[in-house]
Amino acid sequence: MDDVSTSPSDPDLSARAAAERLLNLAPAADGLARRFAAAGHELALVGGSVRDGLLGRLGEDLDFTTDARPPQVLELVKGWAEAVWDVGIAFGTIGCQKDGYKLEITTYRSEAYDRTSRKPAVSYGETLEGDLIRRDFTVNAMALRLPRREFVDPHGGLLDLAKRTLRTPATPEESFSDDPLRMLRAARFAAQLDFTVAPEVVGAMREMADRLKIVSAERIRDELTKLLLAGDPRPGLGLLTDTALAEHVLPELPKLRLEIDEHHRHKDVYEHTLTVLDRAIALEDDGPDLVLRLAALMHDVGKPRTRRFEPGGGVSFHHHELVGAKMTKKRLRELKYSNEIVDDVARLVELHLRFHGYGDGEWTDSAVRRYVRDAGPLLPRLHKLTRSDCTTRNRRKAAALAATYDSLEARIERLRQQEELDAIRPDLDGNQIMRVLGVSPGPVVGRAYKHLLELRLDQGPLEHDAAVSALREWWAAQPEHQDAAAAL
Repeated sequence: MDDVSTSPSDPDLSARAAAERLLNLAPAADGLARRFAAAGHELALVGGSVRDGLLGRLGEDLDFTTDARPPQVLELVKGWAEAVWDVGIAFGTIGCQKDGYKLEITTYRSEAYDRTSRKPAVSYGETLEGDLIRRDFTVNAMALRLPRREFVDPHGGLLDLAKRTLRTPATPEESFSDDPLRMLRAARFAAQLDFTVAPEVVGAMREMADRLKIVSAERIRDELTKLLLAGDPRPGLGLLTDTALAEHVLPELPKLRLEIDEHHRHKDVYEHTLTVLDRAIALEDDGPDLVLRLAALMHDVGKPRTRRFEPGGGVSFHHHELVGAKMTKKRLRELKYSNEIVDDVARLVELHLRFHGYGDGEWTDSAVRRYVRDAGPLLPRLHKLTRSDCTTRNRRKAAALAATYDSLEARIERLRQQEELDAIRPDLDGNQIMRVLGVSPGPVVGRAYKHLLELRLDQGPLEHDAAVSALREWWAAQPEHQDAAAAL
């Protein structure tokens, strides 16, 4: 934004500068605009594309709006675009690809929620200005009219962009009544763009939080995901909590604000959770990790249900990791996350305290093997979550915890090199078990396999003859074998 004038005393300069920047960033727009103009239709670059272009972060996705109806748009892009798709045609949107850009072209529209409906009713509009006033925020209600290169900003979005402020084109009440999901978008943009939400918008979010009940779980999930994958989710999560929107998205989050008693016998679990999330993000290797971030956010949700005040002034949260894992599964399923995400996040929540039993490194090799086995492919994430959860302000204690976890990781690596730790399995497979015992496929084979796996975890790899001997010894003690021997 530094090279775009946003002085309210010189709006023409602001508009010209904005138009030039956008045109330099989106050359693919010109050819499309000429086709629409030749057919007598309007076309404008709009919404997030304009906002991101002015922020210097325009990607390969471009959004346009037009007075042409979807069938007319289809005809205009056929033969020009490299690929065309119409999956959004019910909402007035046609997609296409050209010169490495993905373009979405949406007919001017006006949409509003029925008070009891989960889906917006779409009706087409007639003007660009009418389309812009129904958009969520002023920074998304700017457009570049093409091919005239006219910058259109009827609601002061350019100035709001410079101030990094979120306001609505219409009143917040009207905007959120049209689509309650916009309240979640406000929190998401606060996280993604580091914007401040205007006080009147925050007030409307607080007053209208219950309106979110009519929005589908899938749409809420998608907004929550985008918020969590932002560079700094904390401002967005704070806004959800402060406006009571979290009660309809992640009600477990505000419940972490446990009252601190007069003796300060425990820390604020809510603030601790956000700190763990910050620390987990800092440990990510290859970009945002949704599973890790969800696990950090949910890792202590079992604490409010398990809190107990102990004699002598202590506070306990026994088994909060197990309770929290069940709560996590329930919440993420209600939000319609995939089974894989639900299972992975819940497993991390369940395991996040396991390390604290390691103490000063007194775990046996068997315990280390079980730690790796139970974490499975989630082990790298478990490492990050566990380290992030060590948030004590006592520098000596923090250093000791870090050193202890370093020791555990070193032991895991040594065992991995020695024992193929990443794929722990019994020393005999199912076919070998059946040959040794002289049995057919059935439950006995499964039980024998499980027994040998436990031996493998306890003792490490066994030589073949030792494994066969151990299997025969186990089999001799089984009721089926003893009954068969007695019958003979």
